[in-house]
Amino acid sequence: MSEEVARPEATKQDEPVQGQAMVEVDPTAVRSGRGGNAAAGTVVGNLLKSGAGRNIGLVIALVLLCIVGVATAGDRFASTANVLTILRLAAVIGVVSIGMTFVITGGGIDLSVGAMVALASVWATTLATQQMAADYGWIFMVSTALLVGAACGLVNGVLVAYGKIVPFIATLAMLAGARGLAEILSDRKTQIISVNSFVDFFGGNLIGIPVLVWMFLLVAAAGWVLLNRTTFGRRTFAVGGNAEAARLAGIKVQRHTVALYVLAGLCCGIAAVMLMARTTTGSSTHGQLYELDAIAAVVIGGTLLSGGRGTIVGTVFGVLIFTTLNNVFTLNNLSISAQSVAKGLIIVIAVLLQQRLAARAP
Repeated sequence: MSEEVARPEATKQDEPVQGQAMVEVDPTAVRSGRGGNAAAGTVVGNLLKSGAGRNIGLVIALVLLCIVGVATAGDRFASTANVLTILRLAAVIGVVSIGMTFVITGGGIDLSVGAMVALASVWATTLATQQMAADYGWIFMVSTALLVGAACGLVNGVLVAYGKIVPFIATLAMLAGARGLAEILSDRKTQIISVNSFVDFFGGNLIGIPVLVWMFLLVAAAGWVLLNRTTFGRRTFAVGGNAEAARLAGIKVQRHTVALYVLAGLCCGIAAVMLMARTTTGSSTHGQLYELDAIAAVVIGGTLLSGGRGTIVGTVFGVLIFTTLNNVFTLNNLSISAQSVAKGLIIVIAVLLQQRLAARAP
């Protein structure tokens, strides 16, 4: 007698429906409703960590400052004359900040930018230099300022790259040395510019906009192209991110480091020319605390102090934010001490945000 074995029939639930994809669903996410929130949080986080997201935040901060300025100072803040004043003030420190952006992105720092501006302005306005400029044109004064700035940057770069001196110490020594040399050359006296063609050209306007502002825009545009669209810029990111890996990849790290400091010095020379045109003087007191203002603008703009990431657009917005902040404080008769406290708070908040975003980066 044969024994029949019963086989269970497959149910419809056990077989996948033809053409239907099998999707695994996290039951905890379904129960808690975290799926949509996590996706939204990821999108927001990625936006905040992107360059566009950071720039949007800077634009919002600048707009809020302008609203505060209009609310507290009214037409005094919103007038065309005041806007041009803000742009003139931002132009000089802005050019210095562009050079600082390259140095910090490359993993260094430069505390001597203010002293280099002072030395370049003094050297370019000595009696001998101005006499040569009167004979051969104001280009002689401009060339002198650029050469002095580039030479100081070269010394910084050689000390850091080949002397193996920590950038903080090397540039601190340059700060003291350049400021002292400027005092010796000028005998601690303010040197008045007597070359009228220089003042007329750089102190004038072009299409209703000061020449100094045009100079800042040109330097910023050239800096953006150099950092984001050239091999030099890619090497700067590589050196700042990991100098040893960059060396193993074939990049001449020492030579590139020197070039970064020379570029910063060149920007200081340009800033000296702009400051000379704005004040019609050369002085050993020019550029006081420019190093702190430049570092603050660079950091608030989104450049990492540890190197490896930098943004020219962010630096421009950082300069505009701090210059506008100073203008609002001045129009409301607030003290310089209060301005310094506000700057310090902004810097701390910016660094904390950078650290938080860096920690959340995959």
